[in-house]
Amino acid sequence: MHLDEKTLRSETIYEGPIFTITHDTVELENGKEAIRDVLLHHGGVCVLPVNEDNEVFLVKQFRYPFRTVTLEAPAGKLEKGEDHAECGRRELLEETGCTCSEYTFLGEMYPTPAYNTEITYMYLARGLSYEKQSLDPDEFLDVEKMPLSDAVKLVMEGKIPDGKTQIVILKAAKMLGID
Repeated sequence: MHLDEKTLRSETIYEGPIFTITHDTVELENGKEAIRDVLLHHGGVCVLPVNEDNEVFLVKQFRYPFRTVTLEAPAGKLEKGEDHAECGRRELLEETGCTCSEYTFLGEMYPTPAYNTEITYMYLARGLSYEKQSLDPDEFLDVEKMPLSDAVKLVMEGKIPDGKTQIVILKAAKMLGID
């Protein structure tokens, strides 16, 4: 079939707490074989909290693979079988101390579809109420508030390299009519 690949063999080569990696042999549409290494991931959620003044709450945290601090939308990993909407609400409260009365699904994105099954679900949180931040024991981050228009500017200047954060900021700005 055109634009399809048939799995001939699949071997699990790594199984960890966050993801599993398989080494697969596939048959291409021209009948030839190819190798596909696939990272199997339960997915994640990111939530962009926007207050009544159109200010966003982003989090600064150290990202080990890049050895740098990034500015990101609050986000987290899904547990196997977990509802993404509930995961997003949980992460919003844990990381920012916010709850919301309006919660709008903004779609999903595939961060790296060439080899990773991760899907990131994106939400806009409005009607914010403020409670106490409750970080996980191994989580260290700072919350930064700024106008949504400034966040858009940072995305366009290349100062927010995280893909999910870029997309959720630009989608929310478009939806709210903010440049």
